[in-house]
Amino acid sequence: MSRQATAPLIHLDKLKVSCSTCSLSALCLPYGMDKNELEHLDEIIAHKPTLERGEAHYHAGDAHQALYAVRSGSFKTVMTTADGAEQITGFYLPGEILGLDGLGDGKHRCSAIALETASLCALNTEDFDEVWSQLPALRNQLLRLIGEEITHDHDKLLALGQLKGEERIATFLLSLGNRLHKRGFSSTQFNLPMTRHDLANYLGLAVETLSRMLSHMQEEGIISVKRRSVEILDDARIRTMAH
Repeated sequence: MSRQATAPLIHLDKLKVSCSTCSLSALCLPYGMDKNELEHLDEIIAHKPTLERGEAHYHAGDAHQALYAVRSGSFKTVMTTADGAEQITGFYLPGEILGLDGLGDGKHRCSAIALETASLCALNTEDFDEVWSQLPALRNQLLRLIGEEITHDHDKLLALGQLKGEERIATFLLSLGNRLHKRGFSSTQFNLPMTRHDLANYLGLAVETLSRMLSHMQEEGIISVKRRSVEILDDARIRTMAH
């Protein structure tokens, strides 16, 4: 991925791409939706303005207004503790869904911040009843995504509680590679969209510890790291590390 040219930016405020022709439809839409259902969905999906790196689309405590599919770029979600410390809870790639944290009490628990130039599609909360009754395939897809979010949270708790530092890194790199592969990119050579500070925060490691462990994994011939560019060199060993 690191050697590929960056795709030209499409300004969504000037161009509306329908769900049926979107290159990400296979990732965030369910299979089996017919033409009428897709046209119906096009009518209720809103395209949000482009965000630049560091801009927040919503903040913790904001009223939940929609579910969002990442259309381009990437995001991180961040929670802030009572004493002001930040904890990164997730990273989101094109085709993945933001905003599930606000479904419970109607308020977001996390802030969603762009890691780079990014854009979103929105399914507003006032349209949920319509989706539930008239688009059952999409309803089932949303339930599946909620289940995946719960599984992801359980996996992260396991990693933080049971895995050593290098095992956490290996698990994360394999997971990110698999997610990128679904989007048509290499699963073994890619750029990290987040900074090392953000990645260390997410993995529960000090930045210095993360850098030392990445260097050790590189010395062992498991990965190659150049700034944010990562290449997995020994697939068997990194999978063994990740259990």
